[in-house]
This record gives sequence, structure tokens and C-alpha cells, in this order.
Amino acid sequence: MVAPRWTPPVEPSAAEKKLLARCKKAKLFPFLRAIRHLLFNETFQADLCALYPERAAGRVPVAPAMLAMVTLLQAALGVSDQDAVFKAETDLAWQLVLGTLGLEGAPFSQGSLFNFRQRLIEHDFDRRLLERTIELAKETGLFGHHALRAAFDASPLFGVGRVEDTFNLIGHALRDLLQSAAARMEVPFEEAAQRAGVDLLLGKSVKAALDIDWQDPAQKRDALHRLLSQVEAASAFLKRELTEECARPPLSHQLQTLERLIAQDTEPDPDGGGKRIKEGVARERQISISDPQMRHGRKSKSSRVDGYKRHLACDLTSKLILAAAVLPANRPESEAAGWLFADLQRQGLHPEELFIDLGYLGSEDVHYQRSLGMRVHSKAFPLRNGELFTKAAFTLDFDRERVRCPAGQETKLVLGHISRFPKDRCAQCDLRSQCTTATRGRSLAIHPEERFLAQQRARQRTPEGRALLRVRTTVEHSHAAIGRTQGRKARYRSVRKNTFDVRRHAAVQNLFAILRAA
Repeated sequence: MVAPRWTPPVEPSAAEKKLLARCKKAKLFPFLRAIRHLLFNETFQADLCALYPERAAGRVPVAPAMLAMVTLLQAALGVSDQDAVFKAETDLAWQLVLGTLGLEGAPFSQGSLFNFRQRLIEHDFDRRLLERTIELAKETGLFGHHALRAAFDASPLFGVGRVEDTFNLIGHALRDLLQSAAARMEVPFEEAAQRAGVDLLLGKSVKAALDIDWQDPAQKRDALHRLLSQVEAASAFLKRELTEECARPPLSHQLQTLERLIAQDTEPDPDGGGKRIKEGVARERQISISDPQMRHGRKSKSSRVDGYKRHLACDLTSKLILAAAVLPANRPESEAAGWLFADLQRQGLHPEELFIDLGYLGSEDVHYQRSLGMRVHSKAFPLRNGELFTKAAFTLDFDRERVRCPAGQETKLVLGHISRFPKDRCAQCDLRSQCTTATRGRSLAIHPEERFLAQQRARQRTPEGRALLRVRTTVEHSHAAIGRTQGRKARYRSVRKNTFDVRRHAAVQNLFAILRAA
């Protein structure tokens, strides 16, 4: 028994023609009805069916291509699995697209949708779904007949997990651990907590049970000691009573999580012994128990992101989204560039020009592609040095490998190294007060790609150069379009599931682009 093909008729029936005449404002449904046989062609359907192993017996699975269409409708209209089943049973527009007009009942279940989504993620086929919309754009003539001018950009995607402070994080992790232990011991949670000596978990919340003045540093320090002592008591109890279970999941993972949370948020207290809460925030600090991959990040100095960032690669001519990725919010844009380039290369796409935000400029992949001939347009890293001379006041002669200061002194220039001027000359220089306060003389950090950065700085000082940088706004429009359907908050937990969600929304936006061009 193999997964069946989806074979709705190409030509509309009389009932469908009447319905199509009533769908003039809801253009998406007639469009999907018209192109469904093109989008889900024989080759693509064969690939989708291959996601389901052949079985000798059991229920015949729903046609994967139909479920893929439902997945796209869900993204376009913001519909849950439960509502998708209901609409497939009651909404004539949905039945028009799915080819089920006149049939009683929904042609699929919530379980079928969930299982299909898991298979897409497991086999990385959400990427293939996005790529198929690009192939359809090529077949319709929207894409592929021009030199590729691509743009990369990122936007915030706030996580769905609850962000918690140190006390709540540790308390939440301890509660999860004891709940698992209570299930293994086959006793109520309250009994397990009492036997472990953890009375703080018997109240409404850990902070309510501690009941202190949170503005008092001494009380806060004592509360932390009390919480950590109960963590130690619970860990010792469980390792003694459930020795074998503590070496296997889920208890082993929950114990490791608890230890990691304590290590990331606390440090030895030099004043009173024990531990204190660390100052500042650890770079890879876990901020949520329910979604452990969420991270603190920033889109700007004034805008913090608790969760993820979605990254898009967009074709500036056709407005198609060519690739999409999701990373924790603390990961730099330069890291995402590698994922986007990999997805482009899978499709045989090699941009001749790339327009990027400043965050991607540190990517080795960007500079590698530039070494192969790709032209890159971006602002250069800003030059800051307070009220003293910045690097812009110096003359960089890359051919002679020399750098000249405003006073006319020269020293050696080596890419990726620091150029230092002799301290005795700097000490006697009339411009010293405007240049440096260092006793060793002025130094300049020379970036490995300094020649390129110098060219970018020179370009952005011209009207033509600034106009060229504004071309990148097209990808910002793509982010805005995805934001209208997906929203600013993640639907799922984990990087991988949210990558799936961004990719299917990107596929929907590509279909809209094809519709507008039709």
C-alpha cells in the first residue's frame, strides 16, 4: 500500500464555475484552484509520496499533495489544524481548492496533518516546498531570465515560550524534575516534593513561597541560598531513590538542565560564601524552560528580541523569496548567511550582486562569494573613536602596503593586523591631542577585508552609492509580507519547527508574487 496521488480534475465543473464567479475578491482560492495541477506536478507528487513508506496493510494515507495544499492554506489564512479540518468540511472555497465539492465530511484529520508536518520536517521537505514555488515561477516566466540580484535581511520572531528570571527558571526546572520523578515513583507530586524536602514547590509559585522583599539584596541572597539548598536536597534524594532512572531520560536530561541553569546564572559569592546571581547576561543563556532554544538578542540597541530571528534571501527583480532560515536571536546575522547561501546553491542559484545589512558583513561566506566575483553592496562598519581621529583621517595605500597619518607619518599596512606608529614620533607630533591618548603611540586595526570596506565607505559618501544601498528595501517588504501572515510571534517551539513555519509562509508569498504577475 503506497501513498496515493492527488488527482483533482483540471477543468472546473459546472458547480465550480458558479463558485469561481463568486470569488472575485478572494483571488487566492481561484488562483490555487487554477495552478494546483502545475504546482503539484507528477515529479513533485512522487517526491511527496516517497515520504510515506510502503506498507502491506493499514489505512490508506491521505494524498500528501492535498495535505501540502492544506499546509499552504493554513499559512496564508492563519488557520490551526483543528480549524483546517472544520473549513475543509464546511467552507466551499476550501473545497474548491481541495477538489472536494459535494463530498461529506473532511477529507483528512488533525492526525493526518500533524503526521504530514512531522514528515516534512524530518525529511527537510519544507525546503523543497519553498523551492517548488520558485520552480513554478520559472515555468511561468516570472523568474530565471535575468542576472540574480539577491538581498539578505533579518527580522525578529518572538518566541512562544515563557521568558523567566533566575528564580523562576530554576524553580520551573526543579518542578519538571520532581513531576517526572513522582510519575516514576507512582506517587502524587506533593508527596514526592515532601519526601525530597522541597517545600518551595508546594506553594502557588517559587517566589510566592519564598515571600521576601525582592528589593532587599540580603533577603534576595538568602532566598537564592534556600532555593539552591533545596535543589541539592532533591537531587540527592532522587539519585538515591531512583538511581537507575536518573541515568536515563527524561530524568537525566532534566538533571542536566537544572545544573546548566544554575551554572549560567550563578557564581561563587566572595562575600558570604555560597553563590550569588551573576552580573550581566551569559551569551548562551537559556531564557525559557518550555522552549530551551530561545535566546535574548537584539535587532537594535533599543529593541530586544526574546526568541529567534528569521532570515530571508530575496530576488530583487521578481520579489521571490529564494531561501529562509531561523536562528536563535543571539546568533549573528553572519552565521545565517551560510545557511542562506547553502539553500541558494542547492537550487543552482549564484547571485551576481548581493545587497546586505551591516550584520551580514562579517560572514566569511559573503567574502568568499565576493572572491568568486559576486558584487556586494553594504554599508561599511562605522568608524568611532570619540572626538579623536578615526581611521577615515588616515590614508590607506593598499598597493604600497603603507598607511599615512594626518601628520604625514607612515607605517606598514598588513591586512588582518594592527598598524602601529612609532611612539617617539607620536610623542613629538603637534596633532597628538587630536589623535591618541595612548603612551605607546597611535595604532590602527586593519580588517582582513579593509580594501573592500574602504571602497564601501567611499561609495556611501556619494548620492549614487546611497541610492544603490536603498535597493535592499525590497527584502524588507518581503519580511513585512511574511509578518502579515505569520505575525511577529513564533507559532512553534524550537529552531527547526519555526524554520518550517517561515518556509511555508515564504512559499505562500511566492505564490502571491506569481498571482500578481499573472
